[in-house]
Formats: sequence, structure tokens, C-alpha cells
Amino acid sequence: MSELFKSTKLGDYTLNNKVVMAPMTRSRAINNAPSELEATYYSQRAGAGLIITEGVSPSPNGLGYARISGAYSDEQKAGWKKVADAVHAEGGKIFVQMMHTGRVSALQNMVDGAEVVAPTTQTKQGDMWTDTDGMVPHTEPREMTSEDIKQAIEEYVIASKNMIESGIDGIEIHGANGYLIEQFINPNVNTLTNEYGGDTIENRSRFLLDVTKAVVEAIGAGKVGVRVSPYGAFGVEEGGVYPQIDETYTYIAEELSKLGVAYIHVVDHSTMGSPEVPVSIKAKIRAAFNGTYILSGGYTKETAEADLEAGKGDLVAFGRAYIANPDLVERFKQNAELAEGDSSTFYMPGEKGYTDYPTLAEAEA
Repeated sequence: MSELFKSTKLGDYTLNNKVVMAPMTRSRAINNAPSELEATYYSQRAGAGLIITEGVSPSPNGLGYARISGAYSDEQKAGWKKVADAVHAEGGKIFVQMMHTGRVSALQNMVDGAEVVAPTTQTKQGDMWTDTDGMVPHTEPREMTSEDIKQAIEEYVIASKNMIESGIDGIEIHGANGYLIEQFINPNVNTLTNEYGGDTIENRSRFLLDVTKAVVEAIGAGKVGVRVSPYGAFGVEEGGVYPQIDETYTYIAEELSKLGVAYIHVVDHSTMGSPEVPVSIKAKIRAAFNGTYILSGGYTKETAEADLEAGKGDLVAFGRAYIANPDLVERFKQNAELAEGDSSTFYMPGEKGYTDYPTLAEAEA
């Protein structure tokens, strides 16, 4: 049997295979809460060994994009229970990716009373889609105080507990792709001068590690993973790849290993135009972290099998392939041709381009 299809242990769980559905923003959460539509979408893809959901905000302040879900209200909690129940009915496992957007936000996408906060007052360059005003510039953030940071950590804890109580199997803490946690890590963005900023790797990594430690204490290390993106597009966009980047992520991997989290998920978006993540830093992270290592970035069945056989990782995440191929694992097993997703529907509301892609059996019927 191919390595890809073997069952494996991950934290508190045994997965049916080593295929992971990668987190992907799909912008279907009307009023920032999931519904039966999301329950259908994820249950259709429950053949994955592990589903990692779209980014879900722990706080109203993290709802930077249009139609993303949160994990802090009773309505949201009830919606994620529907999702968890639907996935479990199909034999799957599902982690919610906890994503606070920080300064990658437009106030028009946020609920009344929310504000854009970050470890800086520097506005993110570029524009963002809003349903009310179309494309608008990112909103200027307010620099977080020590009290704001303490509150944000508590929001991660409360939201994580909510998700476990709703039946979700675990939490992926999103420390990648330029969102709030990476804004702390990146010295080209973080302008704080307290214990969460400044010149030291330890200070800039502290927010990620404090969030992770608090969530681990709340729900258990075997239910927690962390996603990071060294050399991601964000690093280049925000002033280049900084000199301490390898040292930073090796340190983070070592500290996450001490916390005993279930996995580290390393993003490599070079196939989508981002800088290539050097093999050397992937190897350093692999060596420094003693939990499960999830590979990610442009994988095919063949390249996934090769890297698993070579011991480069333990699980492999697939993103866009899951949009149009809800039964991706079965298609891999049959060496079937993969369908292409309609990019015009990736971020629009409704069923079209979301839950209407047929399985292989349905397509052949």
C-alpha cells in the first residue's frame, strides 16, 4: 500500500490516511457563522485523513475578510457543531484553523464595535474586497497594548474551547501568511518595544508561543497544531526576507516541540508564485520538532508519495485539488484524472463552485 493511504497517529487521534485537506478561505459564512452549507462542503471531503478548515477568527477584531466565520459566539459554535457532526458521520477528523487577521483587514468587513489591531501602526499595503464598497485600502491598525495582547491570547483560548465543545477535533493556530501572529514574528512589521517586540527572536516569537501554550493548557497538546510560513510571500512583500529567518523558525520549532503540540504545518507556496522555501530550513524545522510534520505546497499524488517515502514529512496537505475533487483520496487511489475548479467562484457566496462538484462515481453515473 502507498504511504499516502496508510493510517497514522496524530496527537490524540488515528487518521484513516496521510492526506490532509489544507485550509482554504472560501468566504461562505453569511453573518460570520457556518451553516448547513459548510457542513455539506466539509462532509463531502471527509475522506481526507484530516480536514483543516478555512481560517476562523477567535475575535470580532480578527474578521478582516468578507464572510469569514468566527468561533466566539453561540451562533458560530452551533454552526461548527453542525460541521463537526457531518464530518464525523462520514468517518472524518476535522481541526479548525484559528486565524486572527490583524492588520490584514478592512473595517467594512467587520462587525460593529470591532477594530483593526496589530503590533504596529503601519497600514498593510494594497486593497481588500468588501461586499459593501468593493475594493478598498486596508484599514490603518491601532498598535496593540500589553492589555490588548493579554486579551487576544484569552480570545484564542475561549474560541478554542468553544470549538472543542462543539465537537471539533482540534485547533490549528495560524502563525503564517502575514496574519496577526506572523505580524509579531516579522521584524519588518513588528514595531513594539515591550517583551513582544524589539530586536530579539525570543520577543517576537513570544505571542505565538504564549497563544499556543495557553491553548494547549485549555484543550490539550494532542488537539493542537501550528502553521508557519518561513520565506512566504508576506516576508518578501514586507521588506524582504530578514536575516534571522532561519534562526527564528528553528527556535519556534524547538519551542513548539517542548510544548508537545500534535503537529507543525509548514507552508510552501512557491508553486503559486511565492519565493521557494529552501530545503535547508524545512530540514532544520523537521529536525527541531519531534511531533508530526505536515508538508504543504503544490503537491501531486506522485510528489507526495516520494516525499513521504523519503521521510521529509509525515502527512501531506492538498489545497486547490480539494475544491473540485471532494473525493480526492478515492481519485488518487484510482489514478483518476482530477477536475479543475472554477476560480471565479472561489470566494463568492452560495453553493455554486462550492458543494456542487460531483464525486468520481457521480460524474461517471
